[in-house]
Amino acid sequence: MTVHNTESPAPTRVGVRRWRILAIASAAQFLAILDLFAVSVAFPALERTFDGAGLAEVSWVLNAYTIVLAAMLVPAGRLADDIGRKRAFLLGMTLFGVASVGCAVAPVLPALVVARIVQAAAAAILIPTSLGLALPAFPQHEHAKVMGIWTAVAAAGAGSGPVAGGLLLAAGWRWIFLINIPVVVVAVLAGRRELPASPRGARKRLDLLGAVLVLATVAGLTTVFTQASVWGYGSAAILGCAAATVLLGVLTVRHLRRAPDPVISFDLFRHRLFTVAVSGVFLYYLAFAAMILAATLFLTGRWHYSVVAAALAIAPMPASTMATAPLSGRIVARFGARASAVLGGLTLAAGCGWWALTATDRPQYLVVFLPGAVLAGISTALLQPPLFGSAATLPPDRISLATAVLMMSRQIASALGVAVLTAILGHQALHGFRVAWLAMCGAALASAVAGLRFHARPATRPARRSSVR
Repeated sequence: MTVHNTESPAPTRVGVRRWRILAIASAAQFLAILDLFAVSVAFPALERTFDGAGLAEVSWVLNAYTIVLAAMLVPAGRLADDIGRKRAFLLGMTLFGVASVGCAVAPVLPALVVARIVQAAAAAILIPTSLGLALPAFPQHEHAKVMGIWTAVAAAGAGSGPVAGGLLLAAGWRWIFLINIPVVVVAVLAGRRELPASPRGARKRLDLLGAVLVLATVAGLTTVFTQASVWGYGSAAILGCAAATVLLGVLTVRHLRRAPDPVISFDLFRHRLFTVAVSGVFLYYLAFAAMILAATLFLTGRWHYSVVAAALAIAPMPASTMATAPLSGRIVARFGARASAVLGGLTLAAGCGWWALTATDRPQYLVVFLPGAVLAGISTALLQPPLFGSAATLPPDRISLATAVLMMSRQIASALGVAVLTAILGHQALHGFRVAWLAMCGAALASAVAGLRFHARPATRPARRSSVR
């Protein structure tokens, strides 16, 4: 039973507490995404540390994290809804800290890869759980603002990852993982005190077979995309993995349709708003992930920037996201979620199109690169809040699962976008970059078209009380 308190101090305490909840949840997402990108700059150092390890072997430090994160998101989201999000958050954060220590002290490369797999499993718990904790803490009319901040934190993690990794390499690559420990300790202690005890889902039999099938299918799909350029697009390994993935996909769909309580219910996709959001996220990240890698390769390969200089050159992208994100709630309230989503896709298309039209081998950062980077950053702040916010339109006991499905769509699209980019670029000629940016422009325009079908209710008038008590 809810007791209505008319005194002013209580709402003030509630208001402060919900922002603390958002800060704790955002810290989890920041760590998970930071570690996805920070390791990419450490490959040369890892090759020197582990004598005899080549680029193909070292790349599994990144690929294992990417594959396991994508594959584990949905089972982890279901776990969070079933056991309670606070418990899932504390479990995921503790496991992430332990795995970070394992990464830092790894004596051999296989041990580092295993620790990265555990770290990715922990990140898969944290990412959907963080949003599942943050959204219910705020009234519905503030969800766009929450999503804007959550998006900005994700962009900050992605954008600062290469920069932080490059700077920490001066002290040694192991510090890339050790730096996580104090953040984990603070987040666990604050989480135990501040996070609300969200209710557990109804006691149901866990669909273990469905979880294994989903995990195996997504892992196979992501492996095909991430390893095609390493193993060869027509190699027996890739063709065999692709065939096995198709078979697994058929078995997964068949099982999910027949199981009484599947790990992913097709009822989720009966919500039109959510289905449109999943397709929009997929199309957007098909372009966005490829664009980040293409920008790094262009700066280092064509303009001959150092790795750290290239990372700093890309920094205006997350910076523009963080600057625009606080305004995204007002944009959604003023013009609607559909307009914001469409404008986000169009802005990314404009950024990629600008690079395709203006790029030359002569470095012209302010005129050529900076406008495209700023447009791409703004697009994230415009498109992500309404699309990821669609998870809140589902029943409360499915928010984490819905978020996980959206994140899985993002991860698979990112892997596919990078694989397509690798195939297009070839020897990284200027013409190849232009073709790639035009392809990204097409995917971004497709995400804008998907946004046209995103009919969300306009923001309601502010409620008097937050849902956190």
